[in-house]
Amino acid sequence: MLRHLFDDPASLITTATSPTTRDEYIRRVVRGGFPLAIDRPSSNSRSRWFEDYIRLTLERDARELGKLRQAASLPRLLGRLAGQTAQVLSLADAGSDIDLSAVTVESYTRILEAVFLIRQLPAWGTTLTSRSSNKPKLHVVDSGVAAHLLRLSSERLARRDASALTDFGRLLETFVVGELSRQASWMDGLAGIGHWRTYEGEEVDFIAERNDGTIVAIEVKAGSRVPGSDLAPLRKLRDRLGDSFVAGVALHLGERSYTFEDRLHVMPVDRLWAEF
Repeated sequence: MLRHLFDDPASLITTATSPTTRDEYIRRVVRGGFPLAIDRPSSNSRSRWFEDYIRLTLERDARELGKLRQAASLPRLLGRLAGQTAQVLSLADAGSDIDLSAVTVESYTRILEAVFLIRQLPAWGTTLTSRSSNKPKLHVVDSGVAAHLLRLSSERLARRDASALTDFGRLLETFVVGELSRQASWMDGLAGIGHWRTYEGEEVDFIAERNDGTIVAIEVKAGSRVPGSDLAPLRKLRDRLGDSFVAGVALHLGERSYTFEDRLHVMPVDRLWAEF
């Protein structure tokens, strides 16, 4: 999808409606992207696989990368960081109540990133305006691992209460960012990826920039409709960047894909894995 957004965004707009239901999106997000987890026959079996994967990664890979004098705190720190998935990283919040110094939290966070349990999505466009934030956004590398760490089941996420909607929105963003990051890793000529956020709270979840300075911007929406007001940050980027802005996309859980206005499009999330 990402390559097509740079080369021919119109090719992604189709009259066919998406067959993926909200419940199917939830199941996909909760199971994540690891093939061995996906192949598990039940949610309990998958949960045991995630538990073993996390434990082995922390006990083997993480300890090989550093002298961890407080290794027992590493699982608790991972849990705190999982609670920040799809949010701007706050090391102070992550280290609260687990008796780790700020220096140790920062060091251990780098280790968790090195063993591919979390990723920091850097701030993009810090020179674009004086109001652009320079803080990275945190994501657990796999949405299934995040759901397991946060004890978020498909049944719980399927509820329509405010807490469940918030949790699912964050997991969905982590899932989409993971998929887009993989697609970015396959592309030639890509200068980098990141997120854009202003101190006033305007944000775009994922930015990809090519070596020639052109960019694609993507927002993730957990609803089935995208009102025009939700496109305001994408619109602001488009107007500020001019011709360098190739396409802005709001990915949502609805059925339709369409062009909302000049270079701003709305598409179902399942366009991420569609065949072109």
